[in-house]
Amino acid sequence: MTSKELLYVQDAISRESFMENCSCKTSSQLKDITLSSYVKELENKHTELFNKFFNLL
Repeated sequence: MTSKELLYVQDAISRESFMENCSCKTSSQLKDITLSSYVKELENKHTELFNKFFNLL
């Protein structure tokens, strides 16, 4: 893997980690059950993407 590709993967991992944390915090604060459930799904999707990028390393 080139250094440029490695930087891209590191950036993607950081972004997915940030989005996962934001989704987790947001879903726990929402009162609307439907919206909270949707944001929880987003959290799971970002966790999945994080793991995929991490496995590239």
